[in-house]
Amino acid sequence: MEETDVVILGAGAAGMMCAVEAARRGRRVVVLDHARRPGEKIRISGGGRCNFTNRAAPPERFLSRNPRFAISALSRFTPADFIARVDAAGIAWHEKTLGQLFCDGSARQIVDMLVSQLVEAGASLRLSTAIHAVRHDGRFILATTAGEIAAARLVLATGGRSIPKMGATGLAYEIARQFGLAVTETRPALVPLTFAGAELKSLAALAGVAVPAARVSLGRTAFDEAVLFTHRGLSGPAILQISSYWREGQAITVDLARGQDVAATLGQLRAREGRIEMQTALARLIPARLAAAVAAATGTAGQRLADQPNRVLAAVGAAVNRRALRPVGTEGYRTAEVTLGGVDTDELDARTMAARRVPGLHVIGEAVDVTGWLGGYNFQWAWSSGWAAGQAV
Repeated sequence: MEETDVVILGAGAAGMMCAVEAARRGRRVVVLDHARRPGEKIRISGGGRCNFTNRAAPPERFLSRNPRFAISALSRFTPADFIARVDAAGIAWHEKTLGQLFCDGSARQIVDMLVSQLVEAGASLRLSTAIHAVRHDGRFILATTAGEIAAARLVLATGGRSIPKMGATGLAYEIARQFGLAVTETRPALVPLTFAGAELKSLAALAGVAVPAARVSLGRTAFDEAVLFTHRGLSGPAILQISSYWREGQAITVDLARGQDVAATLGQLRAREGRIEMQTALARLIPARLAAAVAAATGTAGQRLADQPNRVLAAVGAAVNRRALRPVGTEGYRTAEVTLGGVDTDELDARTMAARRVPGLHVIGEAVDVTGWLGGYNFQWAWSSGWAAGQAV
């Protein structure tokens, strides 16, 4: 049986980060993954350019039963720390909206950087290696397709269930439960919302229409980003963000002309250009296909703006600025960017990511009940939690 100091399950962002840090400390580290290539979710992220972090990563932008759990790791390994590593590797990057940082070139540059650092530090990366079983007899013994390996420390970094076509499984949750750790409810997050019935019919008719300046809200939570109409409902950054907060049965409110009071603007246009049709007037405020759909839905299609009383303008304005919609579900793990929930943070030490009741077991990254907003936050959690565990294993 092969023996080593640390076995890390998962060659993703968190797992490779942890391996680099542990190996630099002189630990013998083996990283196992059933995939043929490392960092597959890194590779496909950000449209292939990898939104590798966000300039700011305050804890309130991470969802967890314990909203303070992430503070320790995030404050000790910050976005600036990871940016410094990207700069040192000679990877050019740029900032998009809302502090989101992307590679100028391919996301593979981030994967290559991590693999190179891992190898240089002396860690062993073993791909196409499946895990059959894990047992503990004072050390962790893993039965794999390549034989058995034993280690004093085991790190669960296999992520969540999102994007199963990339090989995502619930392995981290299964092993955590095997050792008695509680796992919170898991569900798809950062995922498009789906609709049914008349709502789906009206939304699907607009498939492909994008609204750059929208606001989507649920209670006191709101996101000001783009919305995209799809054949199954709604997508786009604002929808993905609100999906992490939405639960079955709840309605969301969508403002398709953020920053504009549509009823008031239509009233001003009526006074100046009353002969134009409602659809034409709306098309100055929102995309033309959406304007046509709103005019049709409010019974004003083909009618002059001058002929519309204030109550009709108010109804049209509400249809654009305060549209209440009730999703029936999400598109599920198939398209979800992350998994909400995971190993309960009450089971873990926030500084070391170690299981309190199982000496030598650590859980990092998406496998933990910490889920970031869209925009580089989940990668930063991977870097920070991986770094924290790497200092302790």
